[in-house]
Order: sequence, then C-alpha cells, then structure tokens
Amino acid sequence: MNLDRAARFTASYALLRAAADVADHWVQSDHQAVTKGQHDHNDGQSSAAGRRACAAHVASYTATQAAALLAGTRLLGVRLRLVPTIAALALSATTHYIADRREPLRKLADATGKGNFVRLADHGMNGAYALDQAWHHAFETAAALIASA
Repeated sequence: MNLDRAARFTASYALLRAAADVADHWVQSDHQAVTKGQHDHNDGQSSAAGRRACAAHVASYTATQAAALLAGTRLLGVRLRLVPTIAALALSATTHYIADRREPLRKLADATGKGNFVRLADHGMNGAYALDQAWHHAFETAAALIASA
C-alpha cells in the first residue's frame, strides 16, 4: 500500500467535500441558486441567464475548493502535484456545472428509472437534491483520486 498516496487521497477528499458544502450553501448567492437551472421558455433569455448564473456559481465553487486544497494540504504537510490537482478541479467543476443546470440530471434520472424519485418533494425528502448530492459526492471522490496521483 502506498501510504503517501492514501494520505493525499484522504486529505483531498475531505478538503474537497467540506469546501463543496461551504461553496454550495454559503458562498453561492441566492440569485445563482434560483437562476442556475433556468432553461428556455420560448424567450431565450432564461436559458442564457441560467448558464451565466451556473457558470458564476461554478467559478466560486471551484475557487473555494482550490483554496481549501491549497490551505489544507499545506497545514497537513501533504504535497499534491499541480497537474493532477488542476485535472481534479476541472472534473469537479465540469460535473458540478452539469448537475446544477438541473435538466441533465433530471433526464439521467428519467433514463435510469429514477424519474419519480427525482421529482419527490414530500415526506421530508427532496429527490432532486439527494440525487444532486450523490452525483457531487461521486465525482468529488473521483477528483480526490485524481489529485492523489
């Protein structure tokens, strides 16, 4: 077992995950949260506004993750290589944008038999949010594996 790589993965995952929650729930503006999933409704404007809001959110999200990786690994004395770290952040950013545009995840949920769950908003559950978070966690794990290379 490569203990250095295991330490890099563990640190990367914990830092990416914590930063993701901070970026999604504290850094993201109300405007971004409300607008980022908008799609065309015959006027063309809402889709452009949605793309802009999502891109702005993903930029601050990625900056938050990068800052957490930089500061956290320095404090821990864990050294990450630049190219894998950039690749990890790029994966996290790209997949975050896809999920936060909402429609792609809704279509994936429909295609995989989760159409009812993604629309569930009852009994204290929000299926869309749960699937969104599962998507993010999976890709943050992949990003941490890349960063630890």
